[in-house]
Amino acid sequence: MCLIVFAWRPGHAQPLIVAANRDEFYARPSAALAQWPEAPGVYAGRDLEAGGTWLGIGPNGRFAALTNIRDLTLTPGLRSRGELPAAFLLGQASPEDYLTELSRSGESYSGFNLLVADQQQMCHLNSQTGQFRVLEAGVYGLSNADLDSPWPKVQHARHGLAELLDQPQLEPLAELMHDSSQPDDSRLPHTGVGIATERLLSSMFIASANYGTRATTVLISHANGQRQLLERSFGPHGAKLGEVTLGL
Repeated sequence: MCLIVFAWRPGHAQPLIVAANRDEFYARPSAALAQWPEAPGVYAGRDLEAGGTWLGIGPNGRFAALTNIRDLTLTPGLRSRGELPAAFLLGQASPEDYLTELSRSGESYSGFNLLVADQQQMCHLNSQTGQFRVLEAGVYGLSNADLDSPWPKVQHARHGLAELLDQPQLEPLAELMHDSSQPDDSRLPHTGVGIATERLLSSMFIASANYGTRATTVLISHANGQRQLLERSFGPHGAKLGEVTLGL
């Protein structure tokens, strides 16, 4: 995942609303959102190269999502970051307990941000700081730096999500994430990848020949336990490959 915006509203009729884009090389094999055969109640996409996931839901309101940290000075980890959300979805630990344990061993992975939630609690861990936060109610944005870092696409997506919260629906939330506009160069972050790549990665929806937005995923969770999911899959140059809609 490379862009996630979400509203965490404990006590609300719709306590968790998420809209997210997964950006990846098109050549990396993956499976679309579906229930995992070996884990009833877990619904997630799957990285077929390393076996993990970037975003998914599990029983009892569990949710997990991952972004990488774009920093060329970080030492690559030996294990796949996709293990991290998968392990939470497959486990039973509370978000706080899971991240407490993970914060002791995060050096095994390349830089990451991890969001984990259940029906009572939502937490965020940034591997660079090694510290996790228990999140208060609010609207948040996350890309490849830290939670709510002021990158233009994060700010734009957060504002768009906030405008849709009165009557959130799957289709408008997905359309929000398909904005391919790019900000002025003066507003771009400087992450060491060069100006041409910064421009490419600056849009909410990324499309090119080799790398781009592979999936847009939307989740609306209801206080009564019902959840709605929509995922759209994309190929080179943003070509739409498929769509999955689930009501659970």
